[in-house]
Amino acid sequence: MVVTDLIEGCGAEIPEGSVVQVEVNYMGKALSTGDTFDSSFERGEPVSFPVGAGQLIEGWDTGLVGMKEGGRRQLLIPGDLAYGEMGSPPDIGPDDTLVFVIDLLSVQA
Repeated sequence: MVVTDLIEGCGAEIPEGSVVQVEVNYMGKALSTGDTFDSSFERGEPVSFPVGAGQLIEGWDTGLVGMKEGGRRQLLIPGDLAYGEMGSPPDIGPDDTLVFVIDLLSVQA
C-alpha cells in the first residue's frame, strides 16, 4: 500500500490502535480502468464511519491512521487490502488495486 499526503492537515489526528468516528469526502477509482466507482464529492454529501472497527476495507483502516483533520490523502490500495479475489462487481474486478483521494473533515474520539 502507498500512502501519500497531498495536503497535511493541522487538526485532530486519527490514532493508531483506536476506534474513532470520522467524517470524510472521498473519491475512489479502480487502477485497472481509471474509472471512478464512487465519489462523495460528486454526491455533495460527506460520509461518516468508524475507523479501526473492521467495518471498512483493510486499506482504509490502516491507511487513514495518522491523518489529521483538514488533510487530503491518497491511498493506493492493493487488491488483498481491498476487495480481494471476489472484487465488488460490477465496478471493481478481482484483485483490483484501488486509488482513493480522501479529505478528512473531522475526527471524534
